[in-house]
Amino acid sequence: MVRGSLLFLLFFCCFPTIGVSQQSDGALQQVFEDYHEQYLILFPLEATAFGDSRYNDLLSIDIDQGFAAKETQFYKQILGRIRAIDRTTASGSKRLSAEILEYELNMRLEGMPFDFDRIPFHQFDGLPLAFGQMGSGTGSHPFKTVKDYDDWLKRIDAFSVWSRTAIERFRDGIQDNYVLPKILVERMVKQMFDPTIVSDDPERNLFYGPIKLMPAHFSAVDKVRLTTAFKAAILDKIAPAYRGMGDFLRDEYLPKSRESTGIMDLKGGREQYQYWVRRWTTTSLTPDEIFSIGELEVARILQEMESVKQQMNFSGTLTEFFEHLRIDPKYKPFKTPNEVISFFAAIQARLEPQLEKAFLNRPKTPFEIRRTEAFREATASAEYMPGSADGSRPGIFYTPIPDATQFNITGGMESLFLHEAIPGHHYQISLQQENQQLPRFARFLWYGAYGEGWALYCESIGQELGLYTDPKQRMGALGDEMHRAIRLVVDVGMHWKGWTRERAIEYMMANEPISEEGAIAEIERYMAYTAQALSYKIGQIKISELRSRSEKRLGKQFSLPLFHDQVLRNGCMPLAILAKIIEQWKP
Repeated sequence: MVRGSLLFLLFFCCFPTIGVSQQSDGALQQVFEDYHEQYLILFPLEATAFGDSRYNDLLSIDIDQGFAAKETQFYKQILGRIRAIDRTTASGSKRLSAEILEYELNMRLEGMPFDFDRIPFHQFDGLPLAFGQMGSGTGSHPFKTVKDYDDWLKRIDAFSVWSRTAIERFRDGIQDNYVLPKILVERMVKQMFDPTIVSDDPERNLFYGPIKLMPAHFSAVDKVRLTTAFKAAILDKIAPAYRGMGDFLRDEYLPKSRESTGIMDLKGGREQYQYWVRRWTTTSLTPDEIFSIGELEVARILQEMESVKQQMNFSGTLTEFFEHLRIDPKYKPFKTPNEVISFFAAIQARLEPQLEKAFLNRPKTPFEIRRTEAFREATASAEYMPGSADGSRPGIFYTPIPDATQFNITGGMESLFLHEAIPGHHYQISLQQENQQLPRFARFLWYGAYGEGWALYCESIGQELGLYTDPKQRMGALGDEMHRAIRLVVDVGMHWKGWTRERAIEYMMANEPISEEGAIAEIERYMAYTAQALSYKIGQIKISELRSRSEKRLGKQFSLPLFHDQVLRNGCMPLAILAKIIEQWKP
């Protein structure tokens, strides 16, 4: 998804004496460095995503119970070290980082007893999908040197082990009746048998991509060796691993999967949902409170949609208007995927000159727009893949285009770009990663309520940035905001209130202009990715509220670029900590 004056961090109180402050700061900084280094070793794929290539030949089997025990011990040790340091004598910046890290460790430890890895992946997220993206040659794993290629071959070996471990963890879940809904498993089976992954012709396989992209300067000997090795790895390791997972999911897991929709039907499911709500929203809001917020937001946005409907001179009901937007051919002007990509590029061109009036800082990380890879396009949403911190890999806005002729221009293309690309995820994540004043762990930390909340907030300022001048795009923006408001209702509905998948789909289609296929994909995403969908609207509401309060408190002193700088300068953090910063901010 993510992803000037960044040199100055907020101080919450007066400076202590220099010597004591430096001593505390040094102790905390050492904990931060030790945490980050060990974290990269535990999760080497994340190191690669961060642009750290030291562990590019490793892939942890991070779903087994032995790994969970090691992970738990690591978090407890770091937490103990933080708590042993007298933070009252530390500088404000170090206290802020320590507060965030302590929160992060506590949340991770709270989730460990649930043993979520009994469901090691699903149709929307997990290593089998991420591995295909990396192995295509265009993802986060680099393929620029011979060592990069050899590193990947080692990761393929480890993936074979991971895939077998995943099957055993799914079996652990079967023993506890801790299983996925049947409809999601059916989607996963199709993914595992995707012909671009299990093809017997290695040159047609997705994982052959790096060979097609092999740098010309490689020696003839290395080219032959690597080509032979990749073909063998595809036929003997990759394809069998995916087929093995597919066979298991189809023949053993699917018959044991459940008919119910939400995790409330699992043993301890309600407690798990409350945990995920806290983790994804970083708040103490209850599921019922979030459901009520969602209903109020849906009602408010429906009124705004009525106004745009009148502006577009449509005389029917709002439900009829939604259907009109869904099916009228004039809203589907594209014939090829390249035309869709060009439309997004034109949005970027219009947007770029407007950004100076709202932002002090621009990221150095390059940016690209790409079509989502074919093997995951059918179930994927538009997304942002962060670039590397050193700028060697660009931030990428991926958009799925399974059928360009069905790509609807009223689907919020401007708001989507503001969210997933610029200034949403690309600005937030890139500025965070590029900020050398933050501890390394903080440069790569992610909280959905902050990151997705910021991106949705960016949608809300589209008019200030010169977009939404076309009522079709304004309707699309309202549709996107409605989409996030609906999530509060349907996610809680399915996982807390006992809604069925069908009821959630019906509710979504009744309140936004989305196709049935689109609604099905979204609802099934929320079924699998518990409570993640809550983070967007809860975060956006908080950031908008903080802006409104700041405008009232500061009056003529309020500056939008300075406000955005305050929100972004310390990177991702829980919403309560962000609120404390903004409420004490003075230009």
